[in-house]
Amino acid sequence: MGVVSPWGWGLSPFLAGILSGQTAIGPFSRFDHSRQRTHVAGEVPAAPPKVRGRLKGFGRLSHADAYALAAAQEALDQAGLLPGAPGVAGVYLGGSTGGLLESEWYYERQLKGQDPSRRLLASQQLSAPGDAVARYAQTRGPIETVSSACASGGLALEAALRDLGSGEAEWALAGGSDSLSQITYSGFNALRAVSESPCRPFRQDRTGMSIGEGAALLVLEPLERALSRGAEPLAELKGAGSSCDASHMTAPHPEGLGAALAIEQALKDAGLKPEDIDFVNAHGTGTPLNDVAEWAALRRSLGERAGRIPLTSTKGVVGHLLGSSGAIEAVATILCLRERKLHPTPGAGTVDPAAPVDLVLGQPRSLPDARFGLSTSLAFGGANAAVIFGRWQGLTS
Repeated sequence: MGVVSPWGWGLSPFLAGILSGQTAIGPFSRFDHSRQRTHVAGEVPAAPPKVRGRLKGFGRLSHADAYALAAAQEALDQAGLLPGAPGVAGVYLGGSTGGLLESEWYYERQLKGQDPSRRLLASQQLSAPGDAVARYAQTRGPIETVSSACASGGLALEAALRDLGSGEAEWALAGGSDSLSQITYSGFNALRAVSESPCRPFRQDRTGMSIGEGAALLVLEPLERALSRGAEPLAELKGAGSSCDASHMTAPHPEGLGAALAIEQALKDAGLKPEDIDFVNAHGTGTPLNDVAEWAALRRSLGERAGRIPLTSTKGVVGHLLGSSGAIEAVATILCLRERKLHPTPGAGTVDPAAPVDLVLGQPRSLPDARFGLSTSLAFGGANAAVIFGRWQGLTS
């Protein structure tokens, strides 16, 4: 796995951040937001010199490109794979902005009468982060960019799983990458969906989401292939499911029908029952409608036990990474399985009685016997994704 997050560049700062009980959401400086109604976000810090050195020589990279490329480099290093590794490899990346931030810079300077370099537009297209990863990894299999709003990262993982199952790809790099942009930040502010302070998923006094940025990529391969080359899996991607509410352009279905269907499909795909799920990494945006709808989906799909299953929201730690959120939350789910503890959702407060989840707050909760974690993604337009990871039973540590 590889990660770039508001906690820093790499898995280590991300793991320390999610277990700290603190949030990386706060004041940011990527662009002028003085005229907006809110002024916090999960901003990725400047890349350290070592990372900048590894990104040199790849041409003009947008922020989203650089995040994806750095995450891919870390994932391949951890997997013991070099660029051009044997086997037909696919790249599956979720996103929603691509190089939009750099395009905004270009037109802003143009409107000021300056003569900006057109190289700022080199990575404008949404597929650019995936293209950068494919160039670096020298993959020659399928390359897909998934753009279904906030479900994109989870749907990219499902797309990779299906191609690995069919044999179209022998191994894959899958995940998502997104960067902050003025249009996205302005749009969510116009919808009044953004909180003026770091988001507080599932709390009774929650007032909205927090935007974030970053990337997460996972190396996926059939178990026998990993073992044959001497690799130790970090976890097993047991199953995935997807659906559409077909209900409303921005609001989730109030009864969570589509999200419940995605969870049920993921359980079926994994060959598991609701009682097998040991914890949930919820979509958990912190908006009034989403959290209640997600609770309804969990109650519908997991039964009366839903309120007793430990639950967290990574968005409370790093913000909503949009098209990359499902990917970074998949990494968080795997880390929780490996660490045998569920990371807390930052901030105190009373859980909303309308969504009575067993929310982990304050400190990580020990889950020594956890086997399966469910991660959910709900998106504008009603797109839903659910993925289930299992703890690698051959883990020796």
